[in-house]
Amino acid sequence: MKRFVYINDESYQNDYCDNQISNTKYTLWNFLPKNLWEQFRRFMNQYFLLIACLQLWSLITPVNPASTWGPLIVIFAVSATKEAWDDYNRYISDKQANEKKVWIVKNGARKHIQAQDIRVGNIVWIRENEEVPCDLVLTGTSEPQGICHVETAALDGEIDLKTRVIPTTCIGLDSEQLHKIKGVIECPIPDKDIRRFDANIRLFPPFIDNDICPLTINNTLLQSCYLRNTEWACGVAVYTVHTQFSLEGKHVDNVCLKERLCLLDNTLCVAVEIYSNEIIKIIIIRIHENNTAPCSHHMSGNETKLGMSRGVPEPKLTAMDAMIDKLTGAIFLFQLAVVVVLGSAGNVWKDTEARKQWYVKYDDDEPWYQILVIPLRFELLCSIMIPISIKVSLDFVKSMYAKFIDWDEEIYDQETDTPAHAANTAISEDLGQVEYILTDKTGTLTENKMIFRRCCIAGTLYGNESGDALKDIELLNAVADNSPHVIKFLTVMALCNTVIPIKSPSGTISYKAQSQDEDALVNAASNLHVVLVSKNGNNAGQQIKTFVDAVDKYAQLGLRTLCLGWRELSLEEYLEWSRLFKEANSALVDREWKVAEVCQKLEHTLDILGISAIEDRLQDGVPETIEILRQSGINFWMLTGDKQSTAIQIALLCNLISSEPKGQLLYINGKTEDEVARSLERVLLTMRITSSEPKELAFVVDGWALEIILTRYKEAFTELAVLSKTAICCRVTPSQKAQLVKLLKSCDYRTLAIGDGGNDVRMIQQAHIGVGISGREGLQAARAADYSIGKFRFLKRLILVHGRYSYNRTAFLSQYSFYKSLLICFIQILFSFVSGIAGTSLFNSVSLMAYNVFYTSIPVLTTVLDKDLSEKTVTQNPEILLYCQAGRLLNPSTFAGWFGRSLYHAIVVFLITIHAYANEKSEMEELSMVALSGSIWLQAFVVTLEMSSFTFLQFLAIWGNFAAFYVINLCISTIPTAGMYTIMFRLCRQPSYWITMLLISGVGMGPVLALKYFRYTYSPSAINILQKAERSRGPMYTLVNLESQLRSEQGNSTNSILTAPVKNKNSVYEPLLSDSPMASRRSLASSSFDIFQPAQSRVPAAYPRNIKTS
Repeated sequence: MKRFVYINDESYQNDYCDNQISNTKYTLWNFLPKNLWEQFRRFMNQYFLLIACLQLWSLITPVNPASTWGPLIVIFAVSATKEAWDDYNRYISDKQANEKKVWIVKNGARKHIQAQDIRVGNIVWIRENEEVPCDLVLTGTSEPQGICHVETAALDGEIDLKTRVIPTTCIGLDSEQLHKIKGVIECPIPDKDIRRFDANIRLFPPFIDNDICPLTINNTLLQSCYLRNTEWACGVAVYTVHTQFSLEGKHVDNVCLKERLCLLDNTLCVAVEIYSNEIIKIIIIRIHENNTAPCSHHMSGNETKLGMSRGVPEPKLTAMDAMIDKLTGAIFLFQLAVVVVLGSAGNVWKDTEARKQWYVKYDDDEPWYQILVIPLRFELLCSIMIPISIKVSLDFVKSMYAKFIDWDEEIYDQETDTPAHAANTAISEDLGQVEYILTDKTGTLTENKMIFRRCCIAGTLYGNESGDALKDIELLNAVADNSPHVIKFLTVMALCNTVIPIKSPSGTISYKAQSQDEDALVNAASNLHVVLVSKNGNNAGQQIKTFVDAVDKYAQLGLRTLCLGWRELSLEEYLEWSRLFKEANSALVDREWKVAEVCQKLEHTLDILGISAIEDRLQDGVPETIEILRQSGINFWMLTGDKQSTAIQIALLCNLISSEPKGQLLYINGKTEDEVARSLERVLLTMRITSSEPKELAFVVDGWALEIILTRYKEAFTELAVLSKTAICCRVTPSQKAQLVKLLKSCDYRTLAIGDGGNDVRMIQQAHIGVGISGREGLQAARAADYSIGKFRFLKRLILVHGRYSYNRTAFLSQYSFYKSLLICFIQILFSFVSGIAGTSLFNSVSLMAYNVFYTSIPVLTTVLDKDLSEKTVTQNPEILLYCQAGRLLNPSTFAGWFGRSLYHAIVVFLITIHAYANEKSEMEELSMVALSGSIWLQAFVVTLEMSSFTFLQFLAIWGNFAAFYVINLCISTIPTAGMYTIMFRLCRQPSYWITMLLISGVGMGPVLALKYFRYTYSPSAINILQKAERSRGPMYTLVNLESQLRSEQGNSTNSILTAPVKNKNSVYEPLLSDSPMASRRSLASSSFDIFQPAQSRVPAAYPRNIKTS
């Protein structure tokens, strides 16, 4: 489909919509219904709404409906308020952009209008440092050469300036002519490809004689770019921000409709009458049940390339959230079972025993629905098994995790003034469960600061002695003597690039480059006196061998190599090629391929001038970071576009792989399917055979072989992926990077992708966690990522400290939230056995509402400050991250422990309370308050016991909230109509009340303390031993020297071996880890990274060592 844009012609401008920006989600009229609809799309919210509606039925509700409606309204109000505030900020931002003043040409003169009033076909005038309001085709600039410079950071994240040029048909037009030009632009319908624009422009006489001129992306100014170092530029608006139209089943004089018809479902045909290249009318016919009938359709959207490229990222679900969802489902099924059992028992008791009691009266003729009353009562009583506050609590702590990352000064890059930033606040705990890191090389592991080091010109190697070709006396002398080979080489270095020379008022020249390699080459040529000022407009076989050897030699040093060549063209050859190039460049279909085909006709029989070699040094701390993260059990894959030899050398330098004999590198190569298949089979067989040996294995594959593998041998490659801890993938494309991430995700591994450039965005978005480095290639990766950091070395702290703490804290908070809800629910169930199984509530409505919202929520939120180990200990002992990777702290077995604790505490609270206060002198309200007080006491002690570190804020939250419980209830007891009049005053004056509280606390916490002491003393985990070392203020142990410490405490126990590799390569057994059913997610054999593995769980040697079992 095509779009015809008529330049400066008002008769066609109404065919398209205006340029009004609208990023708001709501309006004043649809906010309430739309927001409620979005909130009630979640199953948990639907469940609580159903419970709240059931409580409105007075026949079945055991408590006041306010006990559920109150918290539900509060939670919804908080979410709605946040949405409203965010949408209001978007509205203010849109309003500022829409009302911004811009210049357009109208009736041959410039006039000011608001940006939202720009129409397709308008000529828009942009001044220096102004933002481009919509997508424009450049027609004129203040520069005589017809060029301008734009900053595209907001579009693609690249911070270097780019050059844009006017079409050749507009060259020579002065400012007055630009006000009056007429013509037509033939361009494609709007798309999201910001690097491509295949169009043609034709100016009407008298400006030019109807000659068609091709347009590319270099002839455009795209929305959100800024004009730099250019006084002014003007262009024709081709794509605007706002698109909105309707199809009413009739003839519509709207060119914009034609482009959008392909989006309509079931469209039979589109009849278009065209006269003199002008679209007169469009008729739409649509099929409805075999009958032809007119239809109505309405569409809206953003037609600029920026707007269309802003896809909505898929929401990421953490492993912990998935586990919480499963546990919630299990509790829901348990709740239904309880409701069915108790509801049936209640009906049986009512029909047998209840009718014998003199104080119970039932009608003989009851309606049919009476059989549902008791089960529904129990459903309402048991509804609090699923805590209504868990989502709000998790959202709060997760937002705090993100703030901790933002505020962390230790991952602040002072060199570039770049703080860490968490763009995604919902997945911090996943950082602690990362199992595979897929990393880019250039700019991620390296500095991306290119330095010209060596070169080979006409078979002569320069820079070998000093390591710096720019200081090589032989090269300097060759330049001084005007050596033709050297001068040609330097000339090609200076000219064949996209570097923009910028001349300052003082006359000095600086360069702006899209590629750091090009920048290094141009500056090197400049230092050798071949200076780029502005841009206007056979060897012998032995010498070839010299160049090949030079390339190999430079690559072995980890240098980036580039071959430079040239050939001289005759005038006739150039003119013929120029004609073919113009034809290819004017094509609207497959333009890129046609241009490439024409260029191939020119690029042959080149004379090789020489080889350049550029150094891209490793960032500080990269080898140490990779080594520590590998010790924590994380596997690394390096995905790069570099050649194989360079990538391997960098991998060796950064400790990604080991050299022989410690390590072994396996190669997958080939140009045909058969060659690749044989190579893959050989590598896979080797990996299977040596998987149980301590040797470090890694494989290398290039992009060509990888394309064949992912197409034909994906299953075998998947097996190889789970067998190998390290991989190097060379010459890979951005799409291949994303495919590799997807492949590892399909094996149920938690993946983290890290990169710094636009070619890493797809990989970053595909991974469970995306990390972008704010590097020299721009901010595109950082903006697309969940987390952005300034240097690769900060990844260590991001994972080991923030990731691990987030996992530990969320694991406790989520399970504690279920514990406190199950505790109060089990007390209600136990009470039903002494109240005729009638579904009567022991607690009043006020107590139930305050229980979840106030009494128990505030203390647990302080877990965001809890640290089981100091940050120094965590970074010194990365092996303990395996607790998080194996799901040690949150899994069905740990949840069963909390479930059992809640049941035990409920029995303790109920039995002690019922025996202490179940007498004729006690009121029901007193019994209720004693049971509630016992629950509050127990939970205060539970939170205190589970906290590993204490701050004043934590102490104040736990015990201040404990004191507030009594203050609130004393105040409520002064209200005669509250149903608790004088209750708390009477209880507090009774010594038996305080004795009961102490008895409940002692009996409830005694076994918990005893079990914790037993495990801590006689079966300690690695974390327990490190905690002991910290609290004793003795020497700080690492897991290397903890073996002797643990042996001294456990005697000759065979299960007391606890060593982990910091330098030594020994296997480790950690007893508590095997308790988790998720410990089998990873089968770790004896290698340099194997720890915490009991001997009885080892897999056969031929079995994949990293493979997961369900």
